Amino acid sequence: MSKRKVVLIPGDGIGPNISIAVKKIVTASGAEIDWIERKAGLSALEEGLDVLPDSTIEAIKEHKVALKGPCTTPIGEGFTSVNVQLRKTLDLYAAVRPIRNLSGVKTLYSGVDLVIIRENTEGLYSGVENTVTPGVVMSMKVATEKACYRIAKKAFEYARKRGRKKVTVFHKANIMKLTDGLFIRKSKELSEQYSDIEYEEVIIDAGCMKLVQDPTQFDILLLENLYGDLLSDLCAGLVGGLGVVPGSNIGDREAVFEAVHGSAPDIAGKNIANPLALLMSCVMMLNYLADNEGRDDFRHCADKIKEAYNKALEDGATTRDLGGKLGTQEFAQAIMERM
Repeated sequence: MSKRKVVLIPGDGIGPNISIAVKKIVTASGAEIDWIERKAGLSALEEGLDVLPDSTIEAIKEHKVALKGPCTTPIGEGFTSVNVQLRKTLDLYAAVRPIRNLSGVKTLYSGVDLVIIRENTEGLYSGVENTVTPGVVMSMKVATEKACYRIAKKAFEYARKRGRKKVTVFHKANIMKLTDGLFIRKSKELSEQYSDIEYEEVIIDAGCMKLVQDPTQFDILLLENLYGDLLSDLCAGLVGGLGVVPGSNIGDREAVFEAVHGSAPDIAGKNIANPLALLMSCVMMLNYLADNEGRDDFRHCADKIKEAYNKALEDGATTRDLGGKLGTQEFAQAIMERM
């Protein structure tokens, strides 16, 4: 098969270090990827570019798929988050984050295997705020039929494609009857077209309680923007934190797969960062390309990588954050040895 061009945004801090490790593992798996590197975040600013350069956006539009390391957004300097800009510019309306227990990563829970699907473009994150009168400010929650419909469709299509059995909507429609009411109404309408997928609605405060009681009772969680942001990090904590979960932002035309943890500048260049989250996101990317472009070779490579890092974790070949002693590149080598 021919090489598939994919945009790589190494990012800042530990980003370049973990990107090198992931590229080595992908090459060892046999995946035919031609990486097109582009800048974003502080690394772009340091070269006199915008925090998200036009050249980076144009490359993603051209090649449709990107893998992104963590990018630093300067605090208090008026720069918009790279992630927010990517979502808005490319209309990446669906944040998809699988959450599952990994062998060798001990947590309070076992058997967790769920997927967060979050609407990425509106809600309270629309940024519609104003001062009503001195000392009184207001933030408006935005919901549209189009956005509610398409994220619900994404959830049910994902469930069917991945063999998932249930979609649960977390909401607060008992209080926000118009905005959250629209969200669950569109979700319920879609559910009637997917009789093979169980559908349920749970008020979010009760849902959070149920999550910490027994997260294994959930399969796919469908949430509006703010709820999805909070719950995706909470659920990551159920399985070991942001360092052991992948992330993606998907639209109808482009998709960006990313490590959702920070750039950790304090350990940059020290060869101690864990590349697992970026690697898992890369596996998601390979499966996405297999699904959307018929690249069965990529699915085979994704399975090889996943089996190898699972085996490394089971064997205790891990980085320091997971209780091991391996450096970034040594962990990559341990994975490659198990492929």
